[in-house]
Amino acid sequence: MTFETESSQTVFEGRVFKVRQDWVRYPDGRRILLDIVDHHGAVTILPVDDEGQIWFIRQYRHAAGKELLELPAGVAEAGEAVETSALRELREEIGMGANHMEEIGGFYLAPGYSTEYMHVFLATGLYAAPLPGDETELLSVEKIPARQALHLAEAGLLDDSKSLITLFWARPLLDRLGWI
Repeated sequence: MTFETESSQTVFEGRVFKVRQDWVRYPDGRRILLDIVDHHGAVTILPVDDEGQIWFIRQYRHAAGKELLELPAGVAEAGEAVETSALRELREEIGMGANHMEEIGGFYLAPGYSTEYMHVFLATGLYAAPLPGDETELLSVEKIPARQALHLAEAGLLDDSKSLITLFWARPLLDRLGWI
C-alpha cells in the first residue's frame, strides 16, 4: 500500500515538539488531513544498583494532574546520540552515572499521532555523578527492589506507560541477573 504525503505545514513549534498538519493521499484515493506531533525522540532508563534496587523518580505531571512514579527519562537532544542522552538524563534526574549502559529496546509512544520513538536502556554499575536538573522538573528519587517494582506494575499501581513497558521487557533480564 502506498500512502503519499501531498503537503505538510508546521502549525505550532514549542520547546520539545512541533505540530504539523499533513494532507495524505490514501491508497484508495481519499485525501485525509492528519495532525502529527513531530518529536525527535526520547530515552527511558532502567537504573539498577548492585543490590537489585531500581531507581525511580516521582514527579508531578500537569497533563495527568498528579504525581507519577516513573523511571528516569527525557528528550534526546537534537544531534545527540541516544546513549549520550540516556547517560545525561540519568545524571540529571537521579544524580547517578552508569559504568554499563545497554539499549534493550524501543517503541513509538503514540504512533497514531506522534513520531516520538522511545529508546529504552538498562543502566548498571551506578555511581554518584550528579548534573543540574531541568529547571521545569521538581522530582524526588525512590529506590525500590526489583521484585517490588514488578509487583507494582502487575498490580496496576504504576500509571506511566514507558515505565510499565520497560519493566515488563526487562523482567527476563532482571531474573537472569538474580534481582527477582
